[in-house]
Amino acid sequence: MAKIKYHLFESNKEEIIQEIGKDRLIEVLKKMLLIRNFETRAESAYQHGKIGGFFHSYIGQEAIGTAAVEALGIDHWYLTTYRCHGLALLHDEPPKELMAELYGKVTGNAKGRGGSMHLFSKNLLGGFGIVGGHLPLVAGAAFSAKYQGQKDKIAIGFLGDGAVVQGTFHETLNLATLWSLPSVFVVENNQWGMGTAVSRAVCHQPIAESFAKAYGIKGYTIDGMDFFNCFACFKQVLEEVRSSSKPVLIEALTERFKGHSVSDPGLYRSKDELQKAMEKDPLHRLAGELIDAKIITQEEVDHFNQEIKQIVIDAMAFADESPLPDPLTLEEDVYA
Repeated sequence: MAKIKYHLFESNKEEIIQEIGKDRLIEVLKKMLLIRNFETRAESAYQHGKIGGFFHSYIGQEAIGTAAVEALGIDHWYLTTYRCHGLALLHDEPPKELMAELYGKVTGNAKGRGGSMHLFSKNLLGGFGIVGGHLPLVAGAAFSAKYQGQKDKIAIGFLGDGAVVQGTFHETLNLATLWSLPSVFVVENNQWGMGTAVSRAVCHQPIAESFAKAYGIKGYTIDGMDFFNCFACFKQVLEEVRSSSKPVLIEALTERFKGHSVSDPGLYRSKDELQKAMEKDPLHRLAGELIDAKIITQEEVDHFNQEIKQIVIDAMAFADESPLPDPLTLEEDVYA
């Protein structure tokens, strides 16, 4: 199969470091450490039978969501897939409430009713469990912002490469373009739709550069393992969407370090392939780059990591000690 020719979005790391500044970059690193520690501990809890249902890890993809929220802010509409733990943490939802939700406890983010796949916040309209099922809602949120004259507000939808072959992807892009809806669609291409390689599922790549042309909109490819490259693209795209009120399609090239879900051993990847993917770890890369730029030391990284580990351990204790929902309340807050 011919090698795919990507045209990566051009960015300058040194300029972005200057723009963001030391204090903010350290906070960015802490956010990525929180996502990594939360996911790692939660997966362990799942394997110990503390968490039921499904569990989809975001480990390996942290730079994308973190850069998006850092560049765009949280005052827009966000929608994502079942891989939603990281985005909920980035929206400042308390780790205790998120962990309790995974445990199915009444103190959880959705009172224990949603579980791992359905976290939300004021502007995060939810994680969704149906592949591509949330994309029409991205268009709906963008329509709402436009209809109400909220000129600075846009809608951002995250999806996996597996959703690109769903009809909702194409129907939504068509409608969003036709109606000039201020929206951004971010394809997190982690190379695998469950256990199927993207090359066996998507007929034409690169995804954003190819399909954006079909809809007459802008499309960009970014390095999803590089926080700085992601940040630069999201920042530019925000201004483009605000000025044009047209959707933009982004393909973030990334790797997930875990199986599709916690029950997937990932036997379709060799140990060498997984090792090569993990060598691109976005968290270690950002930490190393901040150390090289003399913004932080390795000792400080280790210290912050220990602090954040304790936050997650405390969240697990809170979830453990919280009660289960009263069965008599099961029909409360149900609207569909």
